[in-house]
Amino acid sequence: MAPAQALICKGCWQQMRIPVPLHGPASLPFRIFGIRPSRMNPNTCTVCELMFTRIMKARKIPVDVSILFADLRGYTALSQTLPPDALSSLLDAFYDECAEAIWEYDGLLNKTIGDSVMAIFGFPIQQPNHAEQAVRAAREIQRRCEARRRTLLAENRGLEGRELGVGIGIDSGTASFGEFGRAHRDLTAIGPVVNTAARAQAAAETDEILVTRAVYERAGRDLVRGEGRDYQLKGIEAPVQLYAA
Repeated sequence: MAPAQALICKGCWQQMRIPVPLHGPASLPFRIFGIRPSRMNPNTCTVCELMFTRIMKARKIPVDVSILFADLRGYTALSQTLPPDALSSLLDAFYDECAEAIWEYDGLLNKTIGDSVMAIFGFPIQQPNHAEQAVRAAREIQRRCEARRRTLLAENRGLEGRELGVGIGIDSGTASFGEFGRAHRDLTAIGPVVNTAARAQAAAETDEILVTRAVYERAGRDLVRGEGRDYQLKGIEAPVQLYAA
């Protein structure tokens, strides 16, 4: 089930108490000025993407967030044998299911990077429980992708016996959010929390969700039930304790 559409931008209302209509006749005057639902989350708008330079007068701001990376396992191997149309359908399905799951828990689908996605929870839609929301979104991604996998297997025998699943990593903490770059500007989050989430995703097995201790402490034992284990993550000198969620 797709998440319900918000009538006004959740980000603008929380951050500035401005009711920006997203749908219906009331939104038409705003669209004339280029204000429309964001592609990162249809319950926010393009004002949220511009408020750093136009409203806050800053290109970057520190935010407390949870970062989620999800990777489609087996895609590279499949790209050697499947026809282009089948590969395209597979990647489209992965992106679609990730987007719906992330938006259901008020996350921002910030990037699609090859066969991976990056999501941000806690900004611009503020969530005091953003770590919990990120874990729930991760589980929903797994559920949706497993259901879609069964459909794809029934439609394409070339997928039978192949590894096909999703590995996910999540970290929580302070990141710098804003526009980065000069010739090509990119609206995103950067910082150790982003790097650690990406490395946790790389360490996750197929259909596994690995979260850091920060996520474990914020989301609580009722949601993250796995035991902590030290991982030597690429590019990080000290071992990082990760939990299976």
